Amino acid sequence: EVVLHYRPHQRDLIKLQKFAEAAVKEFPIRQLPRFAPWFPSDLHRVPLKPKKQAPVISYEEVEELKQLSTPSEYITGSPDYDCTKNLLEFHSSMKHGPTLIQALAIHRPINLDYRGEPPPNGKQKLKRSWSVSLPSAKLKEKIHPLSQELQNNLERLKLHAFCRAKWTIEQSICKNQNLEDIWIKLNRLIKHNELPSCNATIQRSVGQIWIFCDILYCEYVRNILREKLSLTDKMNLLVHKYGIIFSL
Repeated sequence: EVVLHYRPHQRDLIKLQKFAEAAVKEFPIRQLPRFAPWFPSDLHRVPLKPKKQAPVISYEEVEELKQLSTPSEYITGSPDYDCTKNLLEFHSSMKHGPTLIQALAIHRPINLDYRGEPPPNGKQKLKRSWSVSLPSAKLKEKIHPLSQELQNNLERLKLHAFCRAKWTIEQSICKNQNLEDIWIKLNRLIKHNELPSCNATIQRSVGQIWIFCDILYCEYVRNILREKLSLTDKMNLLVHKYGIIFSL
């Protein structure tokens, strides 16, 4: 059974018939040449052999795995599925030509701020959760050498200065500001390239902001965060698998 969908202004039956016949026409079959391996087919002379034999699974283990696994659900399409059911351009009441885009815009306005399902009140927007800085050559003059304490820690842990580290901002060091206000200010700093090598993310589920940067710039980044965001108390610098390596 062949179902042919066409737009209201394309009603040339001869063209439609030719189009349908071409769609169901059998593809030409090409006889494939006989396969000739590019390596020796003698299994007794294979240059590379596994060190151990392949593992063998017993019949009892197979039956046990079958009982533990749940049968997967297969999704089958409906036999009367119509892929054009919700497409406005296939409706008989829809005019064709230059008014098509205008009609689509009227019936279904495009929302560039939202990529998922339309919000219920029409005003909700997705909150940005990542911010990434661009490289800037102007900041190199402002970067001072690392403190002796941090240099000693790097030598002890055998870490490179370009290893990535993480500062964490919590509500307890935000003074009278909430975390969302800090996040907005931090985005401005990163947007204007005031934090070298930084990318940041807000983890609303745990009430934290994470700022990732190269260890080479971490002290400079911390001083900018303290000055521009009015942060109080110390912050800990963490490196993956090493934990806290420095506090400032």
